[in-house]
Amino acid sequence: MRQRPGDQPQPIPNDLPTMHDLVIASIEERRAIGISRYGQALQPHNGRDTLQDAIDEVLDLAVYLTSLKYERDHPQGAVPTIVAPKESNDDPTD
Repeated sequence: MRQRPGDQPQPIPNDLPTMHDLVIASIEERRAIGISRYGQALQPHNGRDTLQDAIDEVLDLAVYLTSLKYERDHPQGAVPTIVAPKESNDDPTD
């Protein structure tokens, strides 16, 4: 495969499971949890706002990913740096 400037290196094959297999296993696990909890797998037109459910999940994901990045960039025991948000100056005359 042809590399372009800025591309990441090609993946190195190994004997670990594929990410697709792990995702499929996770989906099967989530399906079983849904059936156990609600008596059925998720279906359309189920009385819920699926878009709102998805937005809520994406927002939760953003929080989890931000936490993982913070933990990666700031190992435990390191002194955190907290940056206060800039104050808004809504006065157009300034």
